[in-house]
Amino acid sequence: MSGVALSPLPATVPVLLSTALGTFLCSASANTFNQLSEAPFDAQMVRTRNRPLVRRVVSPSHAAAFGTVSGLAGIGILWACVNPLTAALGAFNIWLYAGLYTPMKRMHIANTWVGAVVGAIPPVMGWTACGGALFPSQAHPITFHLPPFFQAIFTPPPDGFLPPDSGILPVSTVLDTLQAADNPLAALALFALLFSWQFPHFNPLAHLTRDGYARAGYQMLSVTEPKHNAMVSLRHATLLFPICSVLIPLSGLTTWAFALTSIVPNAFCLRAAYTWWQAVEGGHPSEKLARKLWTTCLWWLPVILGLMMFHKRESWWGEWMAGAPKKAVNEERAVKEGQKTA
Repeated sequence: MSGVALSPLPATVPVLLSTALGTFLCSASANTFNQLSEAPFDAQMVRTRNRPLVRRVVSPSHAAAFGTVSGLAGIGILWACVNPLTAALGAFNIWLYAGLYTPMKRMHIANTWVGAVVGAIPPVMGWTACGGALFPSQAHPITFHLPPFFQAIFTPPPDGFLPPDSGILPVSTVLDTLQAADNPLAALALFALLFSWQFPHFNPLAHLTRDGYARAGYQMLSVTEPKHNAMVSLRHATLLFPICSVLIPLSGLTTWAFALTSIVPNAFCLRAAYTWWQAVEGGHPSEKLARKLWTTCLWWLPVILGLMMFHKRESWWGEWMAGAPKKAVNEERAVKEGQKTA
């Protein structure tokens, strides 16, 4: 729900609940079809050998029926109660996870990158659920929110937010301002954040379970190229800095204060990734350091999302709801009365 919470556009409670339920059902469908395909291989891994299909608690036919019904229900709820774009993203993610990522795990190490795309789509679904644009267009151009100290040098494009001394916008500009606040760059920023986070999160876990992956015949980076596996984690832990300190505030999702407050959790993540990579590169792979990176990423995500919500850029939607239209109408009425008097 991070995409909903960070959107500058208003969301109703029914849309919020429908998005949560529809996304959950799509996820349940994708995971069900994944486990249907991998049941023989899950039996060979300690981490997955207690799954229902492996223990035959659930029959394959019942699992297939559940996956189909939950998928159709999730897509249907998103289509009917949210919007077609969010429903299309939900359907695409089911196919991407169950139809591409799952078989690819036994074919090529690039499966991890496909899996990262799967994990990065749900926040984008939250963004589009509020009516946010996914692709730039004439109605929804990409806008850049420059830091305050740049504003004396450059003239940034209209960003849809009221500066403190701007006064009240006329009621007629409400829709125009909301459209300007809907920046497709923000959807890209959400996607990039979740995409890069998954590598320092998943790769050390894959390192801890590499023996099981090897027995099951999975083509995982932790099995075939353990040094590269650690390097990819370090690379994306490093990328979290420009994503948080440049891309996210530049997109208008947060104020530029987030660029500073995100440095501390990012530094913890980078340090954990670097120490693990250093150990692996030196020929002494440490499960303790891998576990430390994995646990660091577990608390990193809620902390970063919490900071983003704390530093969420205040759109003038709240100001408008608080009485801007009423003030604008009163001002317009006063002008008309003045004209009559004259």
